[in-house]
Amino acid sequence: MNGVMCKMHSTTCTTVISPVHHLNRRRNIRNPSILRAKSSILIPKQDTKLKDPLSDSASRRLILLRHAESSWDQTALRDHDRPLSKSGKEDAVKVSLKLQQLGWIPELILSSDAVRTKETLKIMQAQVQELLKAEVHFVSSFYSIAAMDGQTADHLQKVICKYSRDEILTIMCMGHNRGWEEAASMLCGASVELKTCNAALLETAGKSWDEAFAAAGFGGWKLQGILKPSS
Repeated sequence: MNGVMCKMHSTTCTTVISPVHHLNRRRNIRNPSILRAKSSILIPKQDTKLKDPLSDSASRRLILLRHAESSWDQTALRDHDRPLSKSGKEDAVKVSLKLQQLGWIPELILSSDAVRTKETLKIMQAQVQELLKAEVHFVSSFYSIAAMDGQTADHLQKVICKYSRDEILTIMCMGHNRGWEEAASMLCGASVELKTCNAALLETAGKSWDEAFAAAGFGGWKLQGILKPSS
């Protein structure tokens, strides 16, 4: 993978990993030009049903959220077991409120089983009660796949299609870098940077999630914005 190598899932790794290498080798990319994702976000609350009354397709919204900042105070802990830092906890609160304000509340949450990811979700649920209504699955492979070059986007698609149902319109996947940046970049065809507790908000349409992924392919998802605690 191109870019500066760093410790797996380190919260200090902020290097932007360009998806050019991965995008160019995919045949079904609709937008081959690599654009820089906007850092600000202005997204009104949306009705997820499309305007065409003759179509039963619906807007499918995907939130790719990187866990909040973790603590390195306990050096004896495994990487998988590191908890959140104080600032990470504060950011988790802010991001949950921003998702609520935008109306991007997931009905299905798929999360890495790492401690810092679980803790991020727990704080968000405590802040926004609507998140408690979501169906939640902890997916152990989300932790390991994020360190494997070029595999996260495909893996996310398979897991999402496994757990989703047609009536579910908004899904949030919580995980780690490098994979989450890479997946967001490959899906929308733009270079996406996800610092800790940043979320890429992606959208496409389809009668089902399988159809949505098949129609959009790599590069066909619309990047609605990057949600940040400080934005």
